[in-house]
Amino acid sequence: MKLLDKYILNKFLTTFVFVVLILVSVICVIDFTEKNDDFIKNNVPVSEIIFDYYLNLIPFYANMLSPITVFIATVFVTAKLASHTEIVAILSSGVSFRRLLVPYIMGSSIIAAAIFVLIGWVIPNANKESVAFQVKYTKSQYVYEGRNIHIKIAPDTYVYMENYNNNSHIGYNFAMETIDDTNLKQKLTASTISWNADAQKWHISNYKLRTFNGQKETIYKGEPIDTTLDMHPKDFESTYKLEQTMTLTELNRFIEQKRSRGADDLETYLVEKYERFSYPFAIIILTVIGVIVSARKARGGVGFQIALGFFLAFVFIIFVITSRSLAQVGDLDPMIAAWIPTTIFTGIGFILYRYIPR
Repeated sequence: MKLLDKYILNKFLTTFVFVVLILVSVICVIDFTEKNDDFIKNNVPVSEIIFDYYLNLIPFYANMLSPITVFIATVFVTAKLASHTEIVAILSSGVSFRRLLVPYIMGSSIIAAAIFVLIGWVIPNANKESVAFQVKYTKSQYVYEGRNIHIKIAPDTYVYMENYNNNSHIGYNFAMETIDDTNLKQKLTASTISWNADAQKWHISNYKLRTFNGQKETIYKGEPIDTTLDMHPKDFESTYKLEQTMTLTELNRFIEQKRSRGADDLETYLVEKYERFSYPFAIIILTVIGVIVSARKARGGVGFQIALGFFLAFVFIIFVITSRSLAQVGDLDPMIAAWIPTTIFTGIGFILYRYIPR
């Protein structure tokens, strides 16, 4: 690494950290202002507000703002270098513009790698605490409103409940069917099924078991029993920001479980998964675009370049939100939705590199 690389890399990373701290601090203040009434009403201890909520929320906000912060940091550093005629001196010394991009790409790659680790494993664990805090103190009590619930708990076993009370953990009008191909082999019905927290099993009240063997039907009425099913109370709990509370490993496992049950509400979780892979690449692309749009010295100072940086970063976030919404309603493939913003801005970067004078 040459002296020039160290010089630019140091400026870029320190500016990035500074911008992140400033923006996250502002957002936390705004968030506290909005939720202060809830904190007072619920008499929330200060220690919980600081350690359980905000300390766990800071990494989430830092990642959410990363496209903006990396773009602003890039534009600010490059525009300052240009305004001091340092870019002109560097290019005049025989350094090509591509070579000038190297320290920026190195810096953005470091940030991208850190972000991938953060959004894959660190931030989800922090979100577990902050989301639990929000559900406890700032959200209304969750009530499961599903009706006529169908769940596939094994390759040939299906569960049905008319409704489920997530507070008492009781399901009503329960049925469990075993189907071989298209033939019903066995059906168990009960008026209620409840969760036994001590035994970590389901308690099935007086049940009726019907077994089918060709044209022959056998009916057996049994006493209450405790049994293990591939179904848990958490399947009926609040899904508020659930996808943000799972590590990449947990998210993959959760998606596979939902698929095995024949669930059709996977879009939110698939988009979250694919975005975790596309986000780091977006950081690098936005950094390169930031250098391109701000490397030329402007007579009016750096204000215009910084404003342009804000604009392009917000446009990127709008693309992310729009494509995510389209995927969640089923209008767009989740993988395509996750990569559309990065792909579009990669194209913008090539166009800017080719046509913007430097």
